[in-house]
Amino acid sequence: MTDMPAAPPALADIQDEYEFLDADDRYRLLIDLGRALEPMPDALKTDATLVRGCSAAVWVYPTVLDGDSETGGRLHFLADSNAAITKGIIALVLLTVQDSAPAQIARTDIEAALAPFDLKNQLSSNRTQGIPNMIALIRETAARYAG
Repeated sequence: MTDMPAAPPALADIQDEYEFLDADDRYRLLIDLGRALEPMPDALKTDATLVRGCSAAVWVYPTVLDGDSETGGRLHFLADSNAAITKGIIALVLLTVQDSAPAQIARTDIEAALAPFDLKNQLSSNRTQGIPNMIALIRETAARYAG
C-alpha cells in the first residue's frame, strides 16, 4: 500500500491564517507550504520545464489525471524551486488550480485568488517577479489541454 500525500489545505484556510501572522511568520508559512509540495523527480527538472524570468530556478511539469470524456481529465502539476520562499509561492499558485479541468483552470482568476496574500508588498520584487510567468505557463498548459 502506498502512502497517499495528505490533502493540501484549502487556499481560504491558508489565507485566514496568513492574515493574522507577522512578516516573519508569513515567510515561515510560505516555506512550510513549499516543503509540503509533492516531490518533483530530478529527471523532470529540465530546460523544458524551467519557468523563464524567475530569479530562482522554478520547474513546473503538468500531468493529466484520468477524467471523464467531457473534461478530458484534470491537470496535476508537479513543481519545485531551489529557493524555499519561491517554492512556497509556487505552492500557493498551485492551490488555485491543482487537479482541475483545463477549461476550469483557464477560467480561474489566479491573480485575484492570490491578491489577499499581497505578495508584492510582503516579499521583495525579485521574489515575486516570476509569479506572472508561473501563472502564464499554467494558463498556456491548460489551454493546450483544453483545446
